[in-house]
Amino acid sequence: GAARVRWAASMPVAEHLVPGWLAALRRQGDAPRVVLTATNSTAVAELVRSGAVDLGLVEGPDPLADLQQVVVGRDELVLVVAPEHPWARRRGPVEAAVLARTPLVTREVGSGTRTALEQALGGPGPAPVLEVSTATAVRESVRAGWGPAVLSRLAVAGYLRERRLVEVAVRGVDLGRRLRAIWVGGAMPPPGPARDLVALAGAARLP
Repeated sequence: GAARVRWAASMPVAEHLVPGWLAALRRQGDAPRVVLTATNSTAVAELVRSGAVDLGLVEGPDPLADLQQVVVGRDELVLVVAPEHPWARRRGPVEAAVLARTPLVTREVGSGTRTALEQALGGPGPAPVLEVSTATAVRESVRAGWGPAVLSRLAVAGYLRERRLVEVAVRGVDLGRRLRAIWVGGAMPPPGPARDLVALAGAARLP
């Protein structure tokens, strides 16, 4: 039967990229039986270190110098608000310094999205107005009027197209980030489906 592999991925990658990558592997005739754990970037790295999974996929900015890694894609963080929020009607961007002082709806500590934003803005901002453990809960909390949030573009693209959320430009900070595959061992990912996935994702990488 098909090889059974254990992978872990941070939430945006697990929800928005891995399904397409696995479908592409299947079309190539490589159809592994994947047990995928979706969690935050910190937990993904721990699962890789412990040997619980063969491959991790993360979007957090932590160097993870003890792990082998390769960039497999690009993403950016975007500031979003409900259509009724005053920022939805702004003509100009929000300054990074203003964003850094604004209580946000956020993911939990350990989330790659939250860590990346804090590093980009120079440190943790004020206490979150609401802290939840999934991007879906963040999106719905923003829609319900709790306040702004900064999320992966992967996680909000559909909401922006449907005008359920509004993107607000931010000036004075780079919110781009790299998506990485991480593993323990040699310079190449483990042979088999993990290596095939990394090659496929890298070939399809966003510019």
